[in-house]
Amino acid sequence: MKTLNPPQSPAAAGAALAEAQANAVPASAAAAAQVTIALLRAHSLTSAVHAEIERLILLGELAPGAKLTEALLADRLGVSRGPVREAFRILEEAGLVRQEKNRGVFVRSIPLDEAAEIYDLRAMLEESAGRQLAERIAPEQLRALRTMVEQMERLVREGHDTSASDQYHLLNLAFHEALVDGVGNRKLSALYRRLVKELSLLRRANLAYGRQIPVSVSEHRAILKAIAAGDADGAGRALRAHVIESKERMLKNQSGLAPFAEEPAAPAAPRKVRHA
Repeated sequence: MKTLNPPQSPAAAGAALAEAQANAVPASAAAAAQVTIALLRAHSLTSAVHAEIERLILLGELAPGAKLTEALLADRLGVSRGPVREAFRILEEAGLVRQEKNRGVFVRSIPLDEAAEIYDLRAMLEESAGRQLAERIAPEQLRALRTMVEQMERLVREGHDTSASDQYHLLNLAFHEALVDGVGNRKLSALYRRLVKELSLLRRANLAYGRQIPVSVSEHRAILKAIAAGDADGAGRALRAHVIESKERMLKNQSGLAPFAEEPAAPAAPRKVRHA
């Protein structure tokens, strides 16, 4: 005959349940931690893949119209296709690539009318930023801007070549980003960066003409002078005029160029992305 254990008192039963739950917590927490770590690793890897493909696009190594092959990029970056696919989604949301049904993913070619609209929006944003910055720029911010303009002028004195164009392009981006960031409005900075990324290839084409760089430098010097003088109206006008002049140069330069090809002659070779 089977012997039954005597029933536990409520207190004993409660203690037993508490002990069981306590013993179960470490296993449950460990499992949750593993899931969290896996998600963080996947997110970090996707971010790294996204950053590398974006870098290739912004540097012009993946030209407008270039077809981006998921499998090829995954192989060259040393990752699975999942992070590449997710990176494509992020880049599409940022306006840098487009996905076409049954055709694939391509680096966007921005129509001239859309580019002109982006320049007009930039003119408004930078005019506002210039006015605000002239009224309250910190000494260290002013020194940083002055250093960048002096570096631009040095590149012009040293003569124009492809290397100088690349260096000038980076200084140009840094100067305008410093202006906008100096306002201290994160939403403004985020919107500005999105617009700049969409215009990146067209803006590089504008500066690729050596004769345009000295003009651009003089415009930056005028902007700096107005900000340093605390002239809010002058800074706003100088920045707006600079962006509008850039738009006019873009329209003039691009009007004489052939449309971007839909397919590149050969894919670029991106850098390997290390797993997190």
